[in-house]
Amino acid sequence: MKIAVLSDIHANLEALQAVLDYTHTHQVEKLYCLGDCVGYGPDPDACVTLLREKADAIVMGNHDYAAVGLADIRYFNAYARFAIEWTRAQLSPENLNYLKKLPFTREEGDILLVHASPKNPSHWDYVLTQEEARQQFKSFRQEICFIGHSHMPVIFTPSAYYHTGSIILEQGEQYIVNVGSVGQPRDGDPRACFVIYDSDKHALEYIRVQYDVEKTSQKIKETDLPEYLAERILYGQ
Repeated sequence: MKIAVLSDIHANLEALQAVLDYTHTHQVEKLYCLGDCVGYGPDPDACVTLLREKADAIVMGNHDYAAVGLADIRYFNAYARFAIEWTRAQLSPENLNYLKKLPFTREEGDILLVHASPKNPSHWDYVLTQEEARQQFKSFRQEICFIGHSHMPVIFTPSAYYHTGSIILEQGEQYIVNVGSVGQPRDGDPRACFVIYDSDKHALEYIRVQYDVEKTSQKIKETDLPEYLAERILYGQ
């Protein structure tokens, strides 16, 4: 079975639609979303509606949590804080209610889905280094824990990490897989990033999809959102 795992869409409708088009043409059978459906981008309500329709599972992200008024946003940077307040006003009552009910984690067989970290799912910790990853492995029993949050694609095992386009998983090994970001990559590549997991082949592949980033940037400029948010997505920063 081919499973697409997405994260950090951040209200970027053009990027999300490009990813969904890709998964459709490549016979992906299931789609999981690791949260941050909203925040930063110009189309929060449309993105939540589309994800509700297409995703087989969605977990809570910190921007989703903040947008529905469940988090103290004082720790957000100024751009994120403004975007959260703007986003809250754009969401329909139905989508606000939907986001409020999202779980922090979800188990799908030998897969754990979580936005930030398996050890403290609601604390929004970053897993950026081998040592940080090593501290997380005792917190889950599944073979694969898919995460997002940092927008940086990387695969960790208890003893190594990989920046790779594809990998065959070893039997008996555990993996923490950061799937990158659909709507706001920060690894210098502006293309939408996500992962396809082939459970039959026991293989992971990172996918980069081109989308109309100029259109999304222009749409941000036409809102009250900070112009900086329109500029950074052009360069994957």
